[in-house]
Amino acid sequence: MAIEVLIRRRFVKEKEAALAPLVVRLRSLALAEPGYISGETLKCIDPAGEEEYLVRSTWRSVEDWHTWLHSETRTAIQKEIDAITGETTEYRIYEPLVGGIMPTYAKTL
Repeated sequence: MAIEVLIRRRFVKEKEAALAPLVVRLRSLALAEPGYISGETLKCIDPAGEEEYLVRSTWRSVEDWHTWLHSETRTAIQKEIDAITGETTEYRIYEPLVGGIMPTYAKTL
């Protein structure tokens, strides 16, 4: 089952020039990873003054995402990103909600 990963990165405006190329590089490298389906990177424009990137990344499975998340290449770049932003990157993983009813294969509480 495909999953969506939302990645939120906050930063100060003065750091954007150093941050943006690393975010683009991560996405470019993800394109070649097994299980990667698609993604996009968005910059917050409202409210004004909120310096934030939101990355939406679609993967074939949670396992494929975790393989990429914990890879040496990605981890090294992520450390650079966190050093620039001075913040911890936030990750959230989502699964589809089909017709308002949780699919039978989803875990329930």
